Amino acid sequence: MNPDQSAQPAVHFRRYNDTPLTAFGGLTPSQMHQLLYDPWGPESPLRLRPEMPTDVLDQIPFLRLTEELLRIVNRDVSIKLTALGALPGKYLHELYGFGFITESSIEAGHTKLHREIDAPGLSTVHHNAVLAGLLRKVHGKLMLTKNGERLRPPARRTELMQRVFATFGEKFNWAYHDGYDAPTVGQTGWAYTLLLLLKFGAEARPLQFYADKYQQAFPFLLADLPGTAWHTPAEQLLSCYGLRVFEHFGLWFGLAVIEKYRFGREQADCLVLPTPLLGQLFELVESVEVGKV
Repeated sequence: MNPDQSAQPAVHFRRYNDTPLTAFGGLTPSQMHQLLYDPWGPESPLRLRPEMPTDVLDQIPFLRLTEELLRIVNRDVSIKLTALGALPGKYLHELYGFGFITESSIEAGHTKLHREIDAPGLSTVHHNAVLAGLLRKVHGKLMLTKNGERLRPPARRTELMQRVFATFGEKFNWAYHDGYDAPTVGQTGWAYTLLLLLKFGAEARPLQFYADKYQQAFPFLLADLPGTAWHTPAEQLLSCYGLRVFEHFGLWFGLAVIEKYRFGREQADCLVLPTPLLGQLFELVESVEVGKV
């Protein structure tokens, strides 16, 4: 075979990987690959800013609550968990009392905080800290690990934030607190959603806007949502995406807010707006060009 002919497939694939695609909002397959599989790497089109002052880190509710949990465990040496492996009531109330992450049903008085499952945000902080290697369970007790001790000092806050955030994005199961039959919706491509928010978030846009771009990039996720007599797969994806990405992830990390759903208004029309914190934590590389609205 002619050497030039043998090189043609490689040239073709390289050209394809470097070609902006409409389905990816103008990103190339190479850029999307980085967002999916190495969002923290040097080639990712979305990057954490190198400087994270204390006043910026103070705005991240999930980080603040993680820090308080580590402080409490350090203070009490260990926490004896319930028979189901959950935080006992007195610790739940202490953590909830900081007000970093609240639950609408509790705030409205519809439910009370009796068990860890009553507050998905607190439960997620607990389990994420274990997955991050900050806490460990030993004979029914929750204890600090060496890494947990090492990352507790204020001088280590940036490293702690990076570990907490990366663990939530890559290890914690975002489907843990909901009943959707879609194990990876929202979590797949979370970095792509942040990129979209940075690009298009100068004005509030309806949830449908972001859900459409997300579905366009990851249409295979519809296969996990067979639809019902009341909702199409696309409608289910929008609802699941809105809950996991904006009502949980975006809210818990202080990156975005979504208008509260109310009867008489379509969920798809609820407005989404990134917070200033998103731009203080993340930036787009200069070469990134996302397709026009």
